[in-house]
Amino acid sequence: MSEPGMMVELEGVSKGFGVGAARVEVLTALDLEVAEGRLLAVVGPSGVGKSTLLHLVGLLDRPDGGRIRLDGRDVAGLDGGERAGLRNRMIGFIFQHHYLLDELDALDNVALPLRIAGTGAAKARARARELLDAVRLGDRAGHFPDMLSGGEQQRVAVARALAMRPRLLLADEPTGNLDRANAEQVFAMVKDLHLLAGLTSIIVTHDEELARMCDGVFRLAPAGARFEHV
Repeated sequence: MSEPGMMVELEGVSKGFGVGAARVEVLTALDLEVAEGRLLAVVGPSGVGKSTLLHLVGLLDRPDGGRIRLDGRDVAGLDGGERAGLRNRMIGFIFQHHYLLDELDALDNVALPLRIAGTGAAKARARARELLDAVRLGDRAGHFPDMLSGGEQQRVAVARALAMRPRLLLADEPTGNLDRANAEQVFAMVKDLHLLAGLTSIIVTHDEELARMCDGVFRLAPAGARFEHV
């Protein structure tokens, strides 16, 4: 029975890549619980499965074994269409690279997920403008990506991740391409928006200082995984 208030639950999750002698086991019998409303940092050296973990939770990949539940729902048996629908409704993603479309200005980049989902142009743009204001880029709404700094581009990506009002936010090294000042600014905005929107958030980061600003730290290592504080 799923524990009340638990947004993300992994039980005995395993994932590997390759076949035969070339197969590499990345995650083995991994257990993880993230309560609703928590901000969790996932840290560890390269190659231990941090991004793989995020892709499994985000329904971008399937585990080889074990169970994954999101908000109490077992997602293992969902078909491709059901997974895509749940992902679009429930999960927002931020990646290390902003992946903004060069041909769209900041406003339309943020509005894009809403437009794809069928939201009318006026309503989508109103939501996008609200989010750009929240990341302090309201005055850059008409600027195209090449007119924005790296930090500003990533803040647009943060706004876009929240366009569909997700309940779960997944971020994979969201500050990895930024200098220290911009990294701290972007992380602070992610944390503020996490609180304001009542999100559950999992952030993969190599930055130990930023990780300690989260509610908990989950450390992956070749020898296993452990919570460091919650």
